[in-house]
Amino acid sequence: MPSRALTMGIIFVSQTGVGFLGNILLLLCYGFLSCTGRGITHMDLILHNLIVANCLVLLSKGIPQTMAAFGLKYFMDDFGCKLVFYVHRVARGVSQSATSLLSGFQAITISPNSPQWMELKVKALKSVRLSIVLCWTLHLLVNSIVPMYITAMGESNNLTGKKDLGYCSGIIIDRSISLWYSMMFSFTDVLYLVLMIWASGCMLFILYRQKQKVLHIHSKSLSPKCSPETRATHSILILVSTFFCCYALSSFFTFYMSLFDKPSWWLVNTSALMGSSFPCVSPFVLINRDPHVSRLWYTCGTKINEFCKWVIA
Repeated sequence: MPSRALTMGIIFVSQTGVGFLGNILLLLCYGFLSCTGRGITHMDLILHNLIVANCLVLLSKGIPQTMAAFGLKYFMDDFGCKLVFYVHRVARGVSQSATSLLSGFQAITISPNSPQWMELKVKALKSVRLSIVLCWTLHLLVNSIVPMYITAMGESNNLTGKKDLGYCSGIIIDRSISLWYSMMFSFTDVLYLVLMIWASGCMLFILYRQKQKVLHIHSKSLSPKCSPETRATHSILILVSTFFCCYALSSFFTFYMSLFDKPSWWLVNTSALMGSSFPCVSPFVLINRDPHVSRLWYTCGTKINEFCKWVIA
């Protein structure tokens, strides 16, 4: 096996394993917190869907891509290829939209308690479940064209009229149609990026104004410790930066790969790697962002450390 294939296989295994484990642990943390009195909040509903979508992205892309990197190319039939690519596209879109929803609802939640904002908060809370259902429905419908252009790879190595995608193949269509599809999918990616940056910018502005008011009123009585508003600002910046970097790179490589009828081995694998980067990293960003989860992790770590000391003693 070539060293480059072995290296890429190890990278995909590590990314898929670490990302899937992080998402499952985060889901278990929220489940434990909901069973111990905190209950399920509206933000938790969005986070649960984000975690499920992240897991589907990692499994639908990471597992077959790992098998292909280790030299297994003809392990999936036509139905399997269509299903895997369809699930990946739907889950990827839901992951993006759930992150945008999370950012938007956070901006509304921390907004001032004026009558206008209070009315918006009430309407936003009532529409959380509907928004989640619409996200899944939208991406199930929009990506329904994806299976039409995905087929299994034949063992004859005859890829005439097909594009090698690593473990499946894509039907080569007219360049103008391909460019139109790429622009359509890229538009949704850019839209989610813009919405999230706008919502996060609003949050930063609201937090900044709140901090300025606190500084003006209690300028001499403030604790030198980092305030909750500052911690929230840092967490938002990390989340926005992670989302923007990961999906901007992913969208770029996806669009760039669509321009070639015969994309290179490195381009195919790099595009797949970038496409799974946010689902892999986001659970650890969310663990750091949510104080309840961070406290639970700290408590569990302390208990495990005490248990290990007891066993050794």
